[in-house]
Order: sequence, then structure tokens, then C-alpha cells
Amino acid sequence: MPAINLPDSIDDTAARLLAQEYVPERALATTVFLALKLQRPLFLEGEPGTGKTEIAKTLATMLGRPLIRLQCHEGLDLAGAAYEWNYARQMLEIRLAEGTGAPRAQLADELFGERFLIRRALLQAIDPAQPAPPVLLIDELDRADEPFEAFLLEVLSDFQITIPEYGTVKALTPPIVVLTSNRTREIHDAVKRRCLYHWVGFPDAAREAQILARRVPGAPQALAAEVVAFVQRLREIELYKPPGIAETIEWTRALMALDAVVLDPETVSLTLGVLLKYQDDIARVQGGESTRVLDGLRRGHEAAR
Repeated sequence: MPAINLPDSIDDTAARLLAQEYVPERALATTVFLALKLQRPLFLEGEPGTGKTEIAKTLATMLGRPLIRLQCHEGLDLAGAAYEWNYARQMLEIRLAEGTGAPRAQLADELFGERFLIRRALLQAIDPAQPAPPVLLIDELDRADEPFEAFLLEVLSDFQITIPEYGTVKALTPPIVVLTSNRTREIHDAVKRRCLYHWVGFPDAAREAQILARRVPGAPQALAAEVVAFVQRLREIELYKPPGIAETIEWTRALMALDAVVLDPETVSLTLGVLLKYQDDIARVQGGESTRVLDGLRRGHEAAR
């Protein structure tokens, strides 16, 4: 990939991510820098809501590259991920050719040509006609079926796709590839070996406060501090789905829309659906847990004075 707009150091990588309002930890900035420098796919694993997808979006903006996203799901196959033939148009072409008496050999060659090929995300990402190597986001790979990973190996190893009727499409310059997984199942070692790996965990309080200050700059300082402390405490409780960074940001915006200045038990109880996404988690926190957390925060503030 052209090195003209790539960061030249770990510090430069961290600074440029920060300029796009993404607050990276040092280890992540290091892995991103190495992935760009060594032209290796970046494999990000971690809990939902920790900012894995956002890294790919930020890289695309930071480097001025188009973002091509492949959202993985159960049953994802070659036709949905890479390419398929426009069968309806091919059938129409056959009928038109039959009416005009066009030679069959010529028709057969044309049917599997460029104008009948539907390019999906993977083929778009390695298209040699791309003006600049894009950022390819293969999001939530763990949602796809395991056989799909075998097909990915050719893409990740050689940045090419072989189409039997058409030929091999190979990237002139490799795209920047980011794969994410929420670890609902293990990804095969063969895929991981082709990537640089980083575990994206929940941020500590200091980094979450920094993220909140950048993403919700109008939030009152006291409210933001209480939100971060409250969310950090919730993540220590055994919940089915602990709140992620996205939920912290959204909850802060919701509290500001209600003109909240500090947290109180009633407001917390009424807005838990913004922060938590499962009824069992909401019921557990509403059942006195939120009051205990708030009381703990208050005692901590008093002790710090």
C-alpha cells in the first residue's frame, strides 16, 4: 500500500487516531501501526461495545480511504461475501441472442464477462481498478459459519479471489483489512496466524472519561464523572451484557436531554434501558443494585474530599 499517508511511528498513529476522536491505548496504537507497516490484517477480538468496529471506520477517515464493510452473519456464503453472477440478466441475454441468431460460442464468452459480474464486498476490496486501497472491515466474523473462514484464507494470504468462469482477481496493492470478533465462538488458528491480534477490552475509568469528554464535549463535568464511575461499577457486576463504550456515550446524551446534572436513583432507574439491553440485567440493577452503586459513589466522593 502507498506509504504516503501512513503514520511513521506508534506515537504518530496514536496522535492521528486521537485527532479522529478515537482514544487508543498504547498497545492498540502499536498493533495498528505494525499492521499498517507490515501490511498485515488486523484481528480485533473483545466484548461487544468496546470500539472494535469503530477502529476500522476511524482508520478509513484518518487515511482518506474508502471503507468497505462485510457484515458477517449465519449462512454467509460466497455469493453474499465475494461475488455472484447476474443470472436474471444472463437469461435475458440468452433469449435476446436466440431471437437474433447470435453465435453460441460468442454468447457463452460474453455471459461470464464483466457486465454480468456482481461484485460484493471482498471482490470490491481487491479490485485492481480501485483508485486507492480501501479499508476492508470484516465485522463480527464469529457470526459466520466456520466453512466461510476457509474461503477467507485465500483472500487474507494472497489478496486474490479465483472465479472459475472468469479468472483470478488480484489486488495491485493490498487493502487494509480489519477483522472483528465478539468471541461467541473461536476463530480458526489458520485465520489468526495471518493477522496481527489485539484484544480490545473495556477501558479503565481514566480512558473512558477521556473518550466521553471527546464524544460528548458538552456534558457537565460532575455528571460525566458520575456516569463513568457508575458504568465502571456495573461492569464489576455479573451481567449478561455489560454496558459498552457506545452505551456510556448514549446514556450521557440521554441524561443531558433530561437536563440531569448529577445521577439520582429515579433518573437512573428510568433510563437504564439506554444503558442495558437485557431485561434480566435491568431488573437486577433496578432491584436495589443501582442505589447501592450510587451510595458507594457518594461515599467515595466524601472520602476523597
